[in-house]
Amino acid sequence: MASGAPELAAGVRGVTEREQLLDELRPVAFAIAYRMLGSVTEAEDVVQEALLRVHQALDAGEQIASPRAFVATVSTRLSINELRSARARRERYVGDWLPEPIITDRGDDPATHAERADSLSLAVLVLLESLSPEQRAVLLLRDVFDYDYPEIAAIVGKNEDNVRQLATRARRHVRMGRPRFQTTREQRDELARRFFAAAEQGDLAGLESLLAHDVSLTGDGGGKAPALARSQRGRSRVARTVVNWMRLAQGLPQVSSRLVDVNGGPGAIYLDGEQRLITVLALEVTDGQITGISAIANPDKLAHLGPVADLGALLRSRG
Repeated sequence: MASGAPELAAGVRGVTEREQLLDELRPVAFAIAYRMLGSVTEAEDVVQEALLRVHQALDAGEQIASPRAFVATVSTRLSINELRSARARRERYVGDWLPEPIITDRGDDPATHAERADSLSLAVLVLLESLSPEQRAVLLLRDVFDYDYPEIAAIVGKNEDNVRQLATRARRHVRMGRPRFQTTREQRDELARRFFAAAEQGDLAGLESLLAHDVSLTGDGGGKAPALARSQRGRSRVARTVVNWMRLAQGLPQVSSRLVDVNGGPGAIYLDGEQRLITVLALEVTDGQITGISAIANPDKLAHLGPVADLGALLRSRG
């Protein structure tokens, strides 16, 4: 069973204790909502509503045996509803859709990082998009958050047999789309360092040597920033495109980059001269090779990370 908070009666003593409880529940709600929705903005809305319901339940005198289980249930159900409506919007999305990136903490405990990082990766979140909302919820609750099947059944409002079937189908689908061999974090970080060095130096041969033969490159501008019209695949084509991108970036005034962890994996952020975000680049590393590159430039998907540059204006300023 997933770990829960100790039993809590309605009469939480004082505002400070109530606020402390909500602060403790916030990351629980966000962890579920973000993986369900792939959107920081939508996940934050779910978190706010879930915490509000906890607050209201306590004010109404309800006995909440496990606040953690309560907020997980509310967050999951709200996320399922949001995902259903979001799908219609994503069908009208301009270009390829990628999740909103998050910058993850490299100081995480290694065991925790290994356990949770894969479920945060952009590649996995994109793969989860092909599941039904219920399949996505069941898979995450079982395989990422370690809830029991009876608990999951209560959360999603289905019987236990249905939940097991949903989990089996979702797991089969995800395994078909995921490679079998993973790379250690140390190998992954070294590969990323070599990738960005080769890209910035225009070393086409060196770059190609780091890429899988079927590597994919996906850009997300959302119709609001310059990006690839469609995904590209193949070592030579992707390497040439990345080198051309880097040359273009180096021609912009005072552009800088910084290696960071993006959604639990290696990546980089690119900033203009005023330290405004231009784009986030994330790498997917498997079995010692780079198998996927994601570039997010849609300003709406970067705003939660800080001030965002106008990439179109920067490109026009080159004359």
